[in-house]
Amino acid sequence: MTISKFKLFGNQYIIPFMLVVFFAAQANAQSLWKGFNKTDLNIIGHKAYYVKPKVALPGRPWVWRASFPDWHTGIDSLLLSRGFHVAYVSVDDQYGSPYAMQVWDRFYNYLTDTVQLAPRAALEAVSRGGLYALGWAKRNPDKVSCIYAETPVYDIKSWPGGKGKSLGDTTAWKQLRQVYHFTEAEALAYNDNPLNNLEGLASFKVPVLNMIGLEDKLVPPAENSLPFAQKYIAVGGPVTTYPVTEGPQQLNGHHVPDRHNDEWADFIYYNSYPVKKILPYADYYKKRNGLKIFYHSATINKKATVAFLGGSITFNPGWRDRVYLYLKERFPQTKFRFIMAGIPSLGSLPHAFRLQRDLLDSGKVDLLFVEAAVNDRVNKTDSMTQVRALEGIIRHARKTNPQMDVVIMEFADPDKTNDYNAGKQPVEITNHERVASHYGLPSINIAKGVKEKLANKEFNWNDDFKDLHPAIFGQELYFAFIKSLLTDCFVNVSAKPKKYNSPGPLNEYAFEHGQYFSITNARHDDKWKIDPNWQPADGLGTRPGFVNVPMLVATTPGATLNLLFKGNAIGIAIVSGGDAGIITYSIDGAPVKQADLYTEWSGFLHLPWYVLLGSGLKNGDHTLQIKVSADKNAKSKGNACRIVNFLTNK
Repeated sequence: MTISKFKLFGNQYIIPFMLVVFFAAQANAQSLWKGFNKTDLNIIGHKAYYVKPKVALPGRPWVWRASFPDWHTGIDSLLLSRGFHVAYVSVDDQYGSPYAMQVWDRFYNYLTDTVQLAPRAALEAVSRGGLYALGWAKRNPDKVSCIYAETPVYDIKSWPGGKGKSLGDTTAWKQLRQVYHFTEAEALAYNDNPLNNLEGLASFKVPVLNMIGLEDKLVPPAENSLPFAQKYIAVGGPVTTYPVTEGPQQLNGHHVPDRHNDEWADFIYYNSYPVKKILPYADYYKKRNGLKIFYHSATINKKATVAFLGGSITFNPGWRDRVYLYLKERFPQTKFRFIMAGIPSLGSLPHAFRLQRDLLDSGKVDLLFVEAAVNDRVNKTDSMTQVRALEGIIRHARKTNPQMDVVIMEFADPDKTNDYNAGKQPVEITNHERVASHYGLPSINIAKGVKEKLANKEFNWNDDFKDLHPAIFGQELYFAFIKSLLTDCFVNVSAKPKKYNSPGPLNEYAFEHGQYFSITNARHDDKWKIDPNWQPADGLGTRPGFVNVPMLVATTPGATLNLLFKGNAIGIAIVSGGDAGIITYSIDGAPVKQADLYTEWSGFLHLPWYVLLGSGLKNGDHTLQIKVSADKNAKSKGNACRIVNFLTNK
């Protein structure tokens, strides 16, 4: 497939959006460009090239032209003479579409992996190039050093839509709708223009310089650069706007003279050099068996279900939404179903017992992301329970679909950073990696990556990450780790991947049959009541799935229940609020033990809390007895026990 030579805002050959054949870049002819060596390439059917300086600067900084590579090249010539590379790939009639972003990803990977250019590119956008540069930068803020834009398009409604003051371009507007697969109404409602959703780019403090023509009637600044600047500044992004008042200004004010190339070259130079050392994401993940079956489902079957099991970092918007978008753009012909099974505060133990109801009952899952390392530390889940729970999740999931792909993720928190700084690997990481290795699962040690990138001074925890619940910067960084793994796993995948053969269990008591066991199975005295639609009466907060549901409740000391169950483990899923009490319990008449149901968070939240009362039991029939104690935590206001479900592993 070839791309015809473009002209400014011309009518060009339209590349079918669905035609995405991924193969390696192919280097072609060598030539000269303004006296510098130029290498022509073919990037998945698109003409591309890069130009080498006489002597490359250390770290090999580079400029990426987004469009019209032969227009106003003075900046490029200056930067080449100062040791920068210059690169360009032709997707000019794709208007920054998702397809174009995939081509850009491939070009970036080739230039950074094969040509060994710097990990952050300076983007240079002219006119419609703003759609490409900002579109890609917003998807990859960690890979951009700065953006220089000349009379840039930042809103498709303005150009080519012509829906405001712009003269517009009816032919280009039609092309844009075709490559985006938009109806007129969808194009007008599009909410991810370059001037939208700038928080992630701003969190990386990517500097933007817009050179504009005040009399530009094709791309009016009032509809493009000026609202962009206002919105970017509002979310903390650095931006400079330079109005060109010199003449001549042609093409309805859209063509402005380039009389300050040395200043614009300095902007790119000093924001890109010296090249900062960036620790590669690949250092922090392990592909193992990869994601071959999922890739086959997405590319051959063109139908796939992707699920996310985790706590609040999965539940909250951010990296997960970015994964949604990445997969849909990476596999544009695939019909995806996404299942969000994140519940704040829950770690591996709750996941193991809620897996069936909260995820597997929804149908076949092709790819599962599992996140538990943060809450396993916060919830003080012991090491043996972590292994049994994590392994139970994998074995249980693969009983429903033996060919399910699973990604194990180990997120960051200050405790893990402190462990690494003390020269030891956090126990949660050890257990996650042990299970991932045993089953050949891809894993991402983001906790170690964050620690080492902090030490490398790539960012600051207090100012950028801000919390174990990542701020926008952290969400973007998490996605960058995940995208790197996924991209690596989608390279050179066999057309007929081998089926997975799961090994035997690491631990014979793994919770691979973990499930909820209804509260209606308990036999209890009249001090216990089932509230069919429990809601708090004290005004404290709740979690989804743990309010407006049936609950077995006792608030009086001495309240007793008995439960007959089968299996080798037993526990309770409760809500622990400000009046949570203490229970005593016994299994099969064994010596009585005690469990304090009040947590450090109970004073302000009816927290979902999973209490494992017994594990490693002999498989068979057992009896659990629970009694509400007269004792209580000093901070508690009562003796309440509110059971949402019993937990069994049979």
